[in-house]
Amino acid sequence: LSVGLYVLRPDDTDRQQPHTEDEVYVVVAGRGRFTAGDETRPVGPGDTIYVGKHVPHRFHDIPEELRLLVVFAPPEGSTAG
Repeated sequence: LSVGLYVLRPDDTDRQQPHTEDEVYVVVAGRGRFTAGDETRPVGPGDTIYVGKHVPHRFHDIPEELRLLVVFAPPEGSTAG
């Protein structure tokens, strides 16, 4: 398990690539939109998002600073392929 804070400012480009770990995001502050695979939804404070390993995903259309608690399991970078 690894935990971190991911911050995106308005109009930032989220350049994430699919990870080799499952992950969970908790929106601490801010708003935006989130796309995982073919699904897009608005996100805001208190929302929790699960993303399975290898699923393409990104945050976008960010009008205000977006602060996200991110949890990887197993720890980020600990698995291959």
